[in-house]
Amino acid sequence: MKPVYTFADMQAWETVTADEPMPLRLAVIGDPVAHSASPQMHNAALASCDLAVRYCRLYLRPNELAAALRLLPEKGFLGVNCTIPHKAAVLAAVDEADEGARRAGGVNTVVVGNDGRLSGFSTDGPGLARAVREQFGSELSDLRVLVLGAGGGAGRAVAMQCATAGALRLTLLNRSVEKLEPLRDAVAAIYLADSLVVGPWDEVTLTAALEHSDLVVNCSALGMNPGDVSPIAASLLSSRHLLYDTIYTSGRTPLMLAGDEVGARSANGLSMLLHQGALSFEKWFQRPAPLEVMRAALVAAKA
Repeated sequence: MKPVYTFADMQAWETVTADEPMPLRLAVIGDPVAHSASPQMHNAALASCDLAVRYCRLYLRPNELAAALRLLPEKGFLGVNCTIPHKAAVLAAVDEADEGARRAGGVNTVVVGNDGRLSGFSTDGPGLARAVREQFGSELSDLRVLVLGAGGGAGRAVAMQCATAGALRLTLLNRSVEKLEPLRDAVAAIYLADSLVVGPWDEVTLTAALEHSDLVVNCSALGMNPGDVSPIAASLLSSRHLLYDTIYTSGRTPLMLAGDEVGARSANGLSMLLHQGALSFEKWFQRPAPLEVMRAALVAAKA
C-alpha cells in the first residue's frame, strides 16, 4: 500500500491497486493527509473483524474533490472519512446528510450506498461526547462548557454537540468575534438564549468565562506546534476545571501541562479521534467497532 494515493491514482484505481492483497475500499481524504493515523486505526479494526478490505489515504485538492467523490461508487469504495479542508465542501456535495452533519456544518464520514448514493455524517461532536464520558465520567448535559477557538470547523462541531446535548451553560470564544456570528445563530436556534455566551478571546473575557465553566475544550491550533504556549495560563485555571484539548498527540499538550500545575484533570484529542473513528466504523458496517483494538493501534501510531 502506498503511503498516500492521489486523484490520478483514483482514476486508474484498478490498475494502481492491482497488486494489493486486499481491496482498498475505505480512505481518509484531505489536503494534507500524509500525517493521518486513521489507516493504522481502521486497518487494525478491519483485520480484527476479518473484513477483507483495507483503508488508505487519499490526497485530494479542493478542485478535485467533487469528481473524486463521484468516483467512489465506481471504484468500489464503501466510504471515506474527511478531514481539513474538505468537510464543508463534502456536506454540499453528498446526496444526503443527517441532521448532525448539517448542524456541524461539515461531513467527516461518507457512506457509499448500494445504489451509489453518498450519505454524509459528522461523528466529530458525538466523538467528543463519548471522549468526555470516558475521560472524565461526565455527560455534556451536566457541565458548563467553554469552547476556545469556536470559530473554526472543529469549534462549530463541538459547540453544536454541546447545544444539542443541553449543556448547562455554553460559552463560545474566538479571536475574531465576527466568525462566531453564524455559529451563534445556529446554536441559538436549538439552545436556551440565557445559557449562551459569545465573546472575544481576550484575557478579561476568558477570566470571567472560566469562573462559570466546568469543562474547557480547546478547538484552536494553539499547542499543536513545538514552542507553542498554553491557550490558557495556569494562573487562570483551578483544580476543578476539566480540560479537553482536541489536539491529538501521544504526549501532554501545553494546555494539559498548564492544568497539571494546578491539579486539573485533562485529556488530549486522541480519545476523540478514537471515538470518531469507531462511530465511522459503525456507520460503514452496522456493527460495534472493536474499540480496544483501535485504541491500541492509534496509541502505537502516535508513539
